Amino acid sequence: MRSDGSASCSAGAVQKALIRLNPQLPPAAAIEQALGTLLKHDSLDVWQNNRAFHRLLLNGIPVSYRVGDEQKQDHALLVDFGRPDQNRFLVVNQFTIKGKKGPRRPNLVCFINGLPLALIELKSPKDEGTDIRDDYNQLQTYKDELPDLFVYNEALVISDGFTVRVESLTADQERFMPWHTVADADTKPLVDRKLKTFVRGFFDPFRLLDYLRYFILFENNDGQLTKKIAGYHQFHAVREAVQATIIASEEPGFPNTQERRATYGQEVEVGNRKAGVVWHTQGSGKSISMCCYAGMLLQQPAMKNPTLLVVTDRNDLDEQLFQTFTAAQELLKQTPVQADDRDQLRQLLAERESGGIIFTTVQEFALLTGEADHPVLNHRHNIVVISDEAHRSQYGFKAKLNTKTGEYQYGYAKHLRDALPGAMFIGFTGTPIAATDRDTRAVFGNHVSVYDIRDAVDDGATV
Repeated sequence: MRSDGSASCSAGAVQKALIRLNPQLPPAAAIEQALGTLLKHDSLDVWQNNRAFHRLLLNGIPVSYRVGDEQKQDHALLVDFGRPDQNRFLVVNQFTIKGKKGPRRPNLVCFINGLPLALIELKSPKDEGTDIRDDYNQLQTYKDELPDLFVYNEALVISDGFTVRVESLTADQERFMPWHTVADADTKPLVDRKLKTFVRGFFDPFRLLDYLRYFILFENNDGQLTKKIAGYHQFHAVREAVQATIIASEEPGFPNTQERRATYGQEVEVGNRKAGVVWHTQGSGKSISMCCYAGMLLQQPAMKNPTLLVVTDRNDLDEQLFQTFTAAQELLKQTPVQADDRDQLRQLLAERESGGIIFTTVQEFALLTGEADHPVLNHRHNIVVISDEAHRSQYGFKAKLNTKTGEYQYGYAKHLRDALPGAMFIGFTGTPIAATDRDTRAVFGNHVSVYDIRDAVDDGATV
């Protein structure tokens, strides 16, 4: 990134951070190699380069070097996600960059270890002739004149001093959304000073590193790359759902040392295998929430490399969700698999000893001819069943009389539980659990997060 000196200081900060975060690597060899990789862009497409950088941010930069006669392979880390205090956070006002048409000075550039990861464009609330639309248009100018700046960008923020919106670098103006909370879903201020709430909520170092690590994903639709970042309701719902899952997975009698944020997380019984239901109204990004939940849960040491079973009740939903997960391999760090039929599903579950993401429809848990009960496929306790549209009746335990055979037949929920007796369950739905729906609560527990139609209207996500 070219500048009048400020950018070179940024490059120097990156080099110092590489050395500080990777003290075991020989600086003269590996660090210079890592810095060269970071500054080299393989594509003429900024969005593709941004995706490549995000991959390096999450995984580190592959480096190779010699120690004596031995060739070493390692990764140089750009950020220490586990220890926020080991990173250097810096906000620079009027950061000067030489662009295609002369110097440009974005209002605020936010750096972590010298990397310009967020850009904030502000308009004065006293200027009645401008609003956040002008901020958005200014960002488009920067994209054209300062493309290198956006290779490293993870969040764009626009504000008029009162209203504030955040989104990714590929988003159009309508996609920019507010941020109404601070530490969790229960810390939505009664008097919402929007800019202050956003800064305290989004830019808290610990939460920001969580966001960068688990809440950003890419999709490629018909050759068009799209970067998607979570809204505040998705961010808090996923963190709370992960926490509830960890609590629900623990063995009774063992002390819980995890931070409890969610209301349901305070109520869930240790080891009860019910992680709750995430109810987010239709159109609020349920697929992204499920994907972020999977990515974050898979990386929790307490879960001991869990296996995730994603269950839908329609083939089209199964395919749609599978494509979303498949595109998010930077986040998930593995490739999901889709069970083609009942036999393959049984084989996948029976042979899986750890890890993995398996997609199926609930109908594949129907019994085979001659089976009175579903056979046990896996006894493991760190299998997590993620159900899409958890409120639907086919998840019930109730037996129904088959008038043709005179036999009672149970719902798919019982067959699924028989197949995976140690599994945990969490549901994602766009419809609230009915007060009379005891079956859903029996499988999943109560709401772990609620984002209803009123919230969506208030945020401008739904008209």
